[in-house]
Amino acid sequence: MTGTLITVAPTGAESSKADVPALPVTLDELVSTAKECEALGASIIHVHIRDAAARPTLDQGRLRATVAALRESTGLIVQLSSGGAVTDPETDRLAVLDAAPEMASCTMGTVNFGDDVFMNRWDFIVDLHTRMQERGIVPEYEIFDLGQLTTLQRLLSKHGLPFGGHVHVDLVMGVPGGMPGTAAALVACEQVIRDLPAGTTFSATGIGRSTIPVILASLSAGGHLRVGMEDTITYAKGRPVESNMQLVARAVAFARLAERPPLSPGQARELLGVPAR
Repeated sequence: MTGTLITVAPTGAESSKADVPALPVTLDELVSTAKECEALGASIIHVHIRDAAARPTLDQGRLRATVAALRESTGLIVQLSSGGAVTDPETDRLAVLDAAPEMASCTMGTVNFGDDVFMNRWDFIVDLHTRMQERGIVPEYEIFDLGQLTTLQRLLSKHGLPFGGHVHVDLVMGVPGGMPGTAAALVACEQVIRDLPAGTTFSATGIGRSTIPVILASLSAGGHLRVGMEDTITYAKGRPVESNMQLVARAVAFARLAERPPLSPGQARELLGVPAR
């Protein structure tokens, strides 16, 4: 890879606004964050939304308004989370696709998520994958543990390639209950990714203190990056994150140091098979 795909995940469903005042939870805050992150070098925004009380929601009206606002205000690829919060029912998670994002996440298995369980049954995975094929939505396959890459192999062999024909995965590393955020774990995953369809690409996400080790390991292995306040709220030991832009700027600096500058949204669309607007 000669360039780096940088995804920003600005909000997530875990942190509260009360505990993390810099978290963008309103539509205006999200749009402002998206515009600034795009200017710095991000090409995808991975979106969770909040309700009027800043609680995680999958409200269809808010999802549609968010997609429309981000498309109007930025050139970023809009990727909605189909994971939501760990308590969200499957029907609401499938309905995320009704908001017509350009991309959506598709997690490849159930995983312990701290003290909770992030449930992703096989039938649900198949339903999400095939609905995205039918609607022209490009998936990002989220991988929380090595065995989920084997699940992805099974999915593709039984149900075909995603819309656009390009397979892209995101290695979510460092979640309590999933794979560790280490170079060794990333290399192990990269070996299995080689058995996926030719041209498969991957990004990596380091949760919490694993952020920087995962950035460095991914860049050295030819991978891409996801950063943001969904994944870490600490910039350094004892130093809270001030904004998502701070995290994107650091990722861009590492990418440039590796001589793999950030891809523009247009270049990202070409790589991932996302149609041009």
